[in-house]
Amino acid sequence: MTTWEVRHGDCRDVMRSLPADSVDAIVSDPPYGLAFMGKEWDHGVPGVEFWTEALRVAKPGAHLVAFGGTRTFHRLAVAIEDAGWEVRDCLSWLYGSGFPKSLDVSKAIDKRGGAVADFTEFRDAVKKAMQDAGISRTQLQECLGNFMLSHYLTAGSQPAVPNFRDYCIIRDTVNLGSRFDGLFAAEAEREVIGRREVPKGHAFASETYGNDASNVEYADTAPATDLAKRWAGWGTALKPAWEPIILARKPLTGTVAANVTQYGTGGINVDGCRIGFANEADERESKNKNRHGDFDSKPSNHGIYSPDNRTGAEKGNYNPPGRWPANVVLDEDAAAMFPESRYFYTAKASRREREAGCESNGHPTVKPIALMRWLCRLVTPPGGLVLDPFNGSGSTGCAAVLEGFRYLGAELEAEYVEIARKRIAHWATQTPDPDLFG
Repeated sequence: MTTWEVRHGDCRDVMRSLPADSVDAIVSDPPYGLAFMGKEWDHGVPGVEFWTEALRVAKPGAHLVAFGGTRTFHRLAVAIEDAGWEVRDCLSWLYGSGFPKSLDVSKAIDKRGGAVADFTEFRDAVKKAMQDAGISRTQLQECLGNFMLSHYLTAGSQPAVPNFRDYCIIRDTVNLGSRFDGLFAAEAEREVIGRREVPKGHAFASETYGNDASNVEYADTAPATDLAKRWAGWGTALKPAWEPIILARKPLTGTVAANVTQYGTGGINVDGCRIGFANEADERESKNKNRHGDFDSKPSNHGIYSPDNRTGAEKGNYNPPGRWPANVVLDEDAAAMFPESRYFYTAKASRREREAGCESNGHPTVKPIALMRWLCRLVTPPGGLVLDPFNGSGSTGCAAVLEGFRYLGAELEAEYVEIARKRIAHWATQTPDPDLFG
């Protein structure tokens, strides 16, 4: 294998081709199981069999880092644990730039003309017509020109009622006939009272208008029916502002010291991932608060290592290059909530970063390279091999090569394989851009 490689195929097959105990770290952003933007690959959380094979190829003591969704990460954590991994922690990536994917209850009522009816019959009829006509979800979604189809066809997570325009496209594409025309023609017309612009790449613009959308406008409208007025201002979801990151470890062989000596894995790179002091006062406060020598000195009566139990020499030997890395990561908006830089900071991936090395990157869940670099550095020994079973558009690979690690990614979608290879090839030949990574 070269310094880095992205293989096209099922990650389970890719991992089966690897020898046991050969991978130093696994850093991945697997599907959240939310059917995000109608993507087929996001219809389930990877189960035990994925993480069992990952456990086999990982060295004893190797760490696994896996992102999850706030609604489904419990399933991810249980699957990882049931596969034999030890869950060590759960990091929180906090960001202030999330967009609420909420159904506007008032608009939903007006779409039904104020007469709230059950759309189960419509959904079932569309699914049957698609099957009879041999039309796939992808084909119908392309006809719509947006990513709303999965919402129109579900009664579960984030269901939505098609507007009249989308209904007509669905009806004519699957040969549904006119039986539901009256249901949708009854949509109440809402008065436009203002307009808002959403920039390209924003979650709302991408999900509603596709990844190639330029800046788009959408209308603020007033409720039209009495029932819609009653429920104005009501929705179905909170603004997303954090993502959990599971940190797990393959069971050790013997002690940590023995395992690290034999395999190079088992610990985390504390000093390499410390957070720089905000200023001299922050550094002074941190060191004064923690001047208690190393943890091999005598304990207090309660087993807690206290500054009161230290000699003068012991109290003066705490001189770290920065604050201890925490299990919280912030973006630029979330960082404003904290007065000092006691947590790792990273901006969300910009369009420039997403598309460096490739013509365009249509993947909807691109993670910041700086964040993935920090995570790779946290858990990977020098020169180690990082595996990402859910490669996506390759942000983990970009991070790994920038950190000097070897990398292997597996990706099922051919479209993303090519994007990832171009992105990683770009960063493999360059040093980090200070405008991107600080």
